[in-house]
Amino acid sequence: MYEEFGIKQDVINLSKKVEEDLRPIFNETERIAEYNSLKVLMAFQKYNLSEMHFNGTTGYGYGDIGRDTIEKIFADIFKAEDSLVRTQFISGTHAISTALFGILRPGDTLISISGKPYDTLDEVIGIEENNSSLISHGVKYEQIELVDDDFDYEKIEQRLKESKVKLIEIQRSRGYSLRKTIDLEKVQKVIKLIKNISKDTVVMIDNCYCEFVGEKEPTEVGADIVVGSLIKNLGGGIAPNGAYIVGRKDLVELAAERLTAPGLGKEVGPSLGINKQILQGLFFAPQVVSSAIKTAIFASKMLEELGYTVEPIYNDKRSDIVQTIEFGDKEKLIKFCQGIQAASPIDSSSVPEPWDMPGYTDQVIMAAGAFTQGSSIELSCDAPIRPPYTAFLQGGLTYEYGKIGILKAIQKILN
Repeated sequence: MYEEFGIKQDVINLSKKVEEDLRPIFNETERIAEYNSLKVLMAFQKYNLSEMHFNGTTGYGYGDIGRDTIEKIFADIFKAEDSLVRTQFISGTHAISTALFGILRPGDTLISISGKPYDTLDEVIGIEENNSSLISHGVKYEQIELVDDDFDYEKIEQRLKESKVKLIEIQRSRGYSLRKTIDLEKVQKVIKLIKNISKDTVVMIDNCYCEFVGEKEPTEVGADIVVGSLIKNLGGGIAPNGAYIVGRKDLVELAAERLTAPGLGKEVGPSLGINKQILQGLFFAPQVVSSAIKTAIFASKMLEELGYTVEPIYNDKRSDIVQTIEFGDKEKLIKFCQGIQAASPIDSSSVPEPWDMPGYTDQVIMAAGAFTQGSSIELSCDAPIRPPYTAFLQGGLTYEYGKIGILKAIQKILN
């Protein structure tokens, strides 16, 4: 069947050898999935989840008991005071923007201490000029670069002692940069530093791609507010859209009043009949995230065996589901992405090409034959078309489908 699918025997033989080497690493990934599964199940039972919580609301969404219970469950999983989990969020970027605009006021200072945030936040902040940006509303923005994939603790300390900082933002995942993902140990260390100097400074974490990769979440190590998308890890490939904000109750309420209106906040927002999908996605999420991580580990080892530069390497500790592969060649990068598309369940006959995408400075190629448009917990691969021509691979609803996709993409570049 592999040969019918266009994958040759030498690639199959290599994959068998690689899987034997990876078994101990896969075992640890599966252990973490079991831990997080227990965490989810206990939260479901704590709030007596039942079929009535699947019912949706329309219009204003007053008294949506399912929506309110979902938010209690998310807060419990994150060990947080409150959460905002809504289908009205279009994306992770929308949720991050909502939180920033909700918390910050004219004259406040926002600092990113993980370097420049993801490209889609350029116009939200005002790095790229936009009349609706934070900067256009009088918010001051600064950024402090990472040093050797870690925070510049000395510079952060010095800056906090100079003048008041309202909010510090940390993006854990790499975005389209080539740095490493920031692990929770470093996050905990820098939060302790920040709070010792300026206890009122809000620490906000962009947690996209990182949920359930480990046993803890950023709110458990001192973060005030954490944001992520439901068409990534926690949606489990089932939630059709949405995002979450969890953390301190006062900060979640500020975000809610930005999403809806002052005085309305969390009290409104119809769930429109997708409570069951959000809950079922969360239920499957630990196993789906485990499959995505195993897919990334398999890809890392296979591509390293073929001589490509990968990050993380297969036996590194992981903090997100993203795998980078440096091709050093534009055409190989494009072929690899086209191979991922060709192994997709949806739109497998489509051939992705680089294009000018809103919110990005370079042309981008995106391969994602997904059940949910833009879902990066499903196997996908994208890249800005710029040297060193690095692919950003993520997702895999099951390891088996993820493995097949990797083999197809490898065969594509070998051909």
